Amino acid sequence: MLYKTIVRHLLERHPQMHDQLCKERMLLPTLERLVTELKTNHEAWKTLIVQAKPGRGESQIASEALEMALKELEDSLPTESPPDEDDPLSLDQAMAFLRRPTPPA
Repeated sequence: MLYKTIVRHLLERHPQMHDQLCKERMLLPTLERLVTELKTNHEAWKTLIVQAKPGRGESQIASEALEMALKELEDSLPTESPPDEDDPLSLDQAMAFLRRPTPPA
């Protein structure tokens, strides 16, 4: 599984945050943390799906679990500021938002 590629593309879809992380030299540490989070959540979702829906194929379970884990990760990222907003999202605000606890599934 290419978690790093998935997370990198996800961050690129948030150009403000991506640019700020690059400027502050926090892109790689943030990428690595999000990759770990995605992988952990993917494994957790696979376990839950196997228990909830026994008899499904392994690839179907993995695919469904990845969709759920990716949705969680996307939802945890800050939304881009509207174009007419003058104040860009600060790195501290982005990092605080990303570090907040996630609710249990």
